[in-house]
Amino acid sequence: MGYNTITPTWVKDAIFYQIFPDRFARSIRVRKPNNLQDWDAPPTVHGFKGGDLLGVLEKLDYLQNLGITAIYFTPIFQSASNHRYHTHDYYQVDPLLGGNSAFHELLGECHRRGMRIVLDGVFNHTSRGFFQFNHILECGSESPYMDWFDIKCFPLHAYEGKPNYRCWVGLPDLPEFNTQNPQVRQYIFEVARYWIDQGIDGWRLDVPFCIDDDTFWQEFRRVVKDANPEAYIVGEVPWEAQRWLQGDQFDAVMNYQFTQACLGFFGGDRIDRNMEKNMMGLPPTPVLDALAFVRRSEALLKLYPNQVSLAQMNLLDSHDMPRFPSLVNYDAASIKLAVLFQMTYPGAPCIYYGDEVGLRNGSRRIPEDCRYAFPWDEQRWDHELLGYFKKVISLRNTQPALRQGQFIPLHAEGQIIIFLRQLVSEENVVVINNSTVVFNSTIPVRNHLAEGTSWVNQLGNGEFSIIAGNITGLHVAPRTGAVFTKSSFSLRQSA
Repeated sequence: MGYNTITPTWVKDAIFYQIFPDRFARSIRVRKPNNLQDWDAPPTVHGFKGGDLLGVLEKLDYLQNLGITAIYFTPIFQSASNHRYHTHDYYQVDPLLGGNSAFHELLGECHRRGMRIVLDGVFNHTSRGFFQFNHILECGSESPYMDWFDIKCFPLHAYEGKPNYRCWVGLPDLPEFNTQNPQVRQYIFEVARYWIDQGIDGWRLDVPFCIDDDTFWQEFRRVVKDANPEAYIVGEVPWEAQRWLQGDQFDAVMNYQFTQACLGFFGGDRIDRNMEKNMMGLPPTPVLDALAFVRRSEALLKLYPNQVSLAQMNLLDSHDMPRFPSLVNYDAASIKLAVLFQMTYPGAPCIYYGDEVGLRNGSRRIPEDCRYAFPWDEQRWDHELLGYFKKVISLRNTQPALRQGQFIPLHAEGQIIIFLRQLVSEENVVVINNSTVVFNSTIPVRNHLAEGTSWVNQLGNGEFSIIAGNITGLHVAPRTGAVFTKSSFSLRQSA
């Protein structure tokens, strides 16, 4: 059966930035209770730092200077948890974040600047504080909302003992919706439509595979796309996701398969295996050489229609896993080369807040340790790394072929990969030397690059020419990368 696999136009050109709202920035304009943790203290399971949405608004200049064009927020709705996956009210932005008024102010300013906002939709489960579940806690079996959840017996073991209702991974604070109930489905679809109507640019869906019902997500898509055909629907599915990406459910997924491939090649034998264990529920990451990495990169693109591949959310890390730098033992070259590949591969790159300034993971393999607060003291920043992020993001933003061009491997051997991104007459050649020696070989490319053309590195010094069908004169230093464009001289010569 064929589906319409058109995905939102804007996503293919987007650079996402993932923000965990409690930890990014706080504004004095948002009044808060007193019992907040110190901003720089190690995060705890239940502690709050006091980040808010007006704090984000006040940092939009920083984000735009970085080159960001879209923000993905982890949940912002009213909740009694710092991560807000325990939703109390899907129609109210958490007052600690500034409430609905702060969100609308932020949304308006982002749109004025041409930036997009995608919100986290937590629709598989809710919280003990969600009105309908709390009603059952108070009224027992006589509550009219009994069939909104899967209740086994009474009294409910909501705080002590083994939960006697269906809840996410056995956590009593996360009761799962009964999405077979038409009233529950309608409630969720109305929430989805409401926030699209308010102006958000899409939904990131939390654990959507837990709602194991294609008809649910098909209807969800119809509701969202009816409200805004250009709204982005991206699911959190860590494995290959053909089931959801046929054009009738999601536009894309968070591409953890891309994450793992990058870790396997750029991390290699530097991977911290203790930190990496059970990352996103995936098997251990295999170490990849250049050929295996390129083959995997090509295979990922062939899993889905091209429109879907161009809309994939390509990330190196997130709030649910150790930060990529910690996974590669903070090896600077591994980090930079992975970011370079992320910015030159098809799909929408997503940066986890703080990675660009060297924000570190804690030493424990628990969620809290990848959620430290952003260090706004610039003396603590890795300015060299930040400058590199800016340079490669700018390159992607100014080179159409890096965003929407074909991905054509030209060479993969040992620790060297060379590939072409081609969009009609726009072309970029990307060279990544992940080895410890200078790369200066002649590479045959007769069927791909025009004879007599000269190419110039946009990330530093270096150039090469195409002579007798070969890349000639190419020199790339150990553990560095380069992005080449045709020089104006070669364009004049070939005119």
